[in-house]
Amino acid sequence: MDKEQDHKSATDENSKLNDKTEEATLQTDQDKTVPDDKEDTKSKELTPEEKIIELEDKLARTFAEMENQRRRFEKEREEAFDYGGFAFAKEALNLIDNLERSKQILINDETLKDSDALKKILDHLEIINKDLISVFSKNEIKPIDSLNKKLDPNFHQAMMEIEDDQKEPGTIVQEIQKGFTIKNRLLRPALVGVSKKTEKEVKKDKENQENLGNK
Repeated sequence: MDKEQDHKSATDENSKLNDKTEEATLQTDQDKTVPDDKEDTKSKELTPEEKIIELEDKLARTFAEMENQRRRFEKEREEAFDYGGFAFAKEALNLIDNLERSKQILINDETLKDSDALKKILDHLEIINKDLISVFSKNEIKPIDSLNKKLDPNFHQAMMEIEDDQKEPGTIVQEIQKGFTIKNRLLRPALVGVSKKTEKEVKKDKENQENLGNK
């Protein structure tokens, strides 16, 4: 009986010893496989010079973004101002149109024809018209030069053709409504009449072409 107990005690002791050995081996393996956090943190820590470079890079990107935002704001502000000025200028042109219409009505009034009253009124209207043109000019709103110029679809709109053998076909010989530009952009096209050959000249040109073809 005593021998059996001694044998059992020895077996238990051996088992406990084996367990401790296995734990020690496992801990050793873990120590080998798990990196040292302190050493890893130390290896990732930036030097003062690297920190300065990183900070300068961040500042440069921040300033670049701020500059881009400023430029976008300036562009949007200018576009909004230009659009507002463009709309206002188009409305203001009605003043000049109304002055011109009033002038023509007075000139065609037989009761005022050749009178001093008519002359004074026309002089006042001309002064007002010049003042308006001056204000427009200061805001880069300029009238389009049309008479005796070749028709330019970018600035002129032909409303009629007028027979005129003295002018090259397509030459502006009448201005129905004055056109304007604002900051080199078309504000309103000039409404014009352009020259064309007379029937006599057209017939003559046709005969000349036929004669050349028969030779």
